[in-house]
Amino acid sequence: MIRTVAAAQQPTGGIAGWATSMMETLGAPGAGLAIALENLFPPLPSEVILPLAGFTASQGDMNLYAAVVWTTIGSVVGALALYWVGALLGRERTLAIAAKLPLVKVEDIEKTEAWFTRHGTKAVFFGRMIPIFRSLISVPAGVERMPVTTFLVLTSLGSLLWNTAFVLAGYFLGENWHTVSDYVSLYSKGVLAVVALGVVGFVVVRLLRPGNGSRRASRRDRRR
Repeated sequence: MIRTVAAAQQPTGGIAGWATSMMETLGAPGAGLAIALENLFPPLPSEVILPLAGFTASQGDMNLYAAVVWTTIGSVVGALALYWVGALLGRERTLAIAAKLPLVKVEDIEKTEAWFTRHGTKAVFFGRMIPIFRSLISVPAGVERMPVTTFLVLTSLGSLLWNTAFVLAGYFLGENWHTVSDYVSLYSKGVLAVVALGVVGFVVVRLLRPGNGSRRASRRDRRR
């Protein structure tokens, strides 16, 4: 059965080997479980798991539609878990944590809240198709208590598009399924570079204006 995948591509170690073992043991639900864990542990890359699931389906060892459905279910389950982490954390705890972080102002969190109020639906939907943010976007959605039904619909649609694209890529590329992760790796590195530049820019601005970074919630309260 799915042992033919391991024989063809020899994914005996690393993420590919682990994902192959999951699918060998559980079939399509195993692919879904792997994607659910990918949401909780972003270092597990969906760009490896999804094409491998597609390749497995192309070998007849897994139903193609089942691969898409189960990986989408896994995406939603993982995202929902992070949503509830954000909901349990809550706004007050988030502000309290921000007040203790160096170079971070409570106003930064408030601006983020205002942005999420205006663009949260788009952020949740499109965020499912951006490395790193695929998982993290669920946390602010929980903190801001986006309606669960809205969150589930947006997450399901975004995940379905992302998962279908990668599963089909692995399906049609066959034994060359791994080339998908090579290209997406470049995309992910680009996202990381942009994030890193943003963080560096933020820190530089705050260091040039050291007084601004020290303003905390207590000072805001005194002004009131």
